[in-house]
Amino acid sequence: MSTTMHDVAKLAGVSIKTVSNVVNGYPYIRDTTRERVLAAIKELDYQMNVSARNLRSGRTGMICLAVPELSLPYFAELADSVIRAAEEVGLTVLIEQTGADRDRELEVLSGKRKHLTDGLIFSPLELGPEDKDAFDVDFPVVLLGERIFGSSHDHVTMHNVEGARAATAHLIAQGRRRIAVIGAHEGEQVGSARLRTEGYLKALQEAGITPDPALIGESGPWHRANGAEAMHRMLDAGTEVDAVFGLNDALALGALHALHMRRISVPGQVAVIGFDDVDEARYAAPPLSSVSPGREEIARTAVRLLRDRIANPRDERPPVEVVANFELILRESTVGSHGGPRAAL
Repeated sequence: MSTTMHDVAKLAGVSIKTVSNVVNGYPYIRDTTRERVLAAIKELDYQMNVSARNLRSGRTGMICLAVPELSLPYFAELADSVIRAAEEVGLTVLIEQTGADRDRELEVLSGKRKHLTDGLIFSPLELGPEDKDAFDVDFPVVLLGERIFGSSHDHVTMHNVEGARAATAHLIAQGRRRIAVIGAHEGEQVGSARLRTEGYLKALQEAGITPDPALIGESGPWHRANGAEAMHRMLDAGTEVDAVFGLNDALALGALHALHMRRISVPGQVAVIGFDDVDEARYAAPPLSSVSPGREEIARTAVRLLRDRIANPRDERPPVEVVANFELILRESTVGSHGGPRAAL
């Protein structure tokens, strides 16, 4: 016979009502109780009758995650984390790729697909503060990223300035003084590039190092190819470099490739660090140091906030902003045992 909700309740030591509240995403349940029920569901392989639940509640049991592009490792891994976090609370995730296109980002907010999902987790890249009115929608939204602050929606973000500052300070502590930053966006007023460049500049200032404009490498989208191109461009100009901070791991991996092409030892001559701590970083040659921005925490928090808003559509509590914890992950690209002098190039 198939497992019933009564079986789950008995194993978890709770009432059937509590099991029902957990599987329906009721927010006001102790974390320990929720974890006990979810563990029992997993152990017994309990399958919820999602269709019946949705008919009763008027919900689809699906949420949408809209991200710029899945070809960027960070967003691919974020999507994976969101899917797993959603599965734990009985939700299915529909992925929308906007291509960092303004019109497609506005379309995500238009509500055209509202009948398919109960809410939206949204990481915009082209919309900015001037578009805040577009976010006045009648369905639950949780924002990610650094483009929109102070909206009417819950927002989960990361320590961009502090993380970049820590990465740069680490390079300085290794004796580096000619530290390049790759991925800057000239004139950007909001967004990750501005915030992470700000953290880089703060660390230099605190160490008494005068920033050199020649060491600020501009790039377009944060792809590996653009990181390699920016690195080649800087070296071709004869700029002295003894360390590189890529504003994301893709840029840092591109810079690492360019250094390999020129037979420049890493970290012997040039240390390299990135930001995002994507899975690929640990398998680079040498393994790439990086800032881990708390991707799992971001995913779980975003799903929890959205689930709570879906479960309580009349909840008028003010929006919250959650900043995930970060960690500096040190690997051989900055603390390798290659030895030898750190020659400026």
